[in-house]
Amino acid sequence: MAKVLVVTSGKGGVGKTTSTAALGAALADGGKKKVAVVDFDVGLRNLDLIMGAERRVVYDLINVVQGDAKLNQALIRDKRIESLFLLPASQTRDKDALTEEGVARVIEDLKKEFDWVVCDSPAGIERGATLAMRFADVAVVVTNPEVSSVRDSDRIIGMLDSKTKKAEDGGRIDKHLLITRYDRNRAERGEMLKIEDVLEILSVPLVGVVPESEEVLRASNLGSPVTVLSPLSAAGRAYTDAAKRLTGEDVPMVVTNERRGFMTRLFGRRAA
Repeated sequence: MAKVLVVTSGKGGVGKTTSTAALGAALADGGKKKVAVVDFDVGLRNLDLIMGAERRVVYDLINVVQGDAKLNQALIRDKRIESLFLLPASQTRDKDALTEEGVARVIEDLKKEFDWVVCDSPAGIERGATLAMRFADVAVVVTNPEVSSVRDSDRIIGMLDSKTKKAEDGGRIDKHLLITRYDRNRAERGEMLKIEDVLEILSVPLVGVVPESEEVLRASNLGSPVTVLSPLSAAGRAYTDAAKRLTGEDVPMVVTNERRGFMTRLFGRRAA
């Protein structure tokens, strides 16, 4: 049965779009599962850049929502993983062009064809963000280990528990926390929050910790998910392990400080 996953955050600049690309590629599992990543950031459209598909965009999400193009016309197959597809956002339209009915139809059509539908939400709480999470079964809340980012994530968690279709129907969306740009040494010096502090504030199961890594920036600049370009890097492994946990695998939570090759296990912390 297809699952709809929203990758969301309250604060911009936390690595949400790079996380969407990395998780989408990892969930495709080398072609074993069919995955669609959908860019809901109408007006900006960065997911196609991260995935190296910017020159191949002809139709976009708005075209499909408004019936100007069919879904298969807008979907772009990834050049590296045959089972990974991108549905880009529009750069020239406004978020108000998205309608709940149109988004619902597109999501249902995607669920018929794909194992995972990964929605890249705009940061914040405006219309694009609420529609990106509206029909989700699972959410990954991306946060940096800093007070403002964690505070904004807390508000997003509240929206996931109240503004989604699942919540309105009396259910609860399956939420996971992904901490990005983590540096254990800086956390020990008190320059950023420790993992335990973030978990205590947000009370959401931890799905992964992605260290501060130059490989993430390099992969983005080269138009490739880090899980494809540098799968053995600390960040690549962190995203791959997070994707495995999302599929139900019991993977030990390991945090790697890439700059010094430091590795430590979070004893007693298990992903839900």
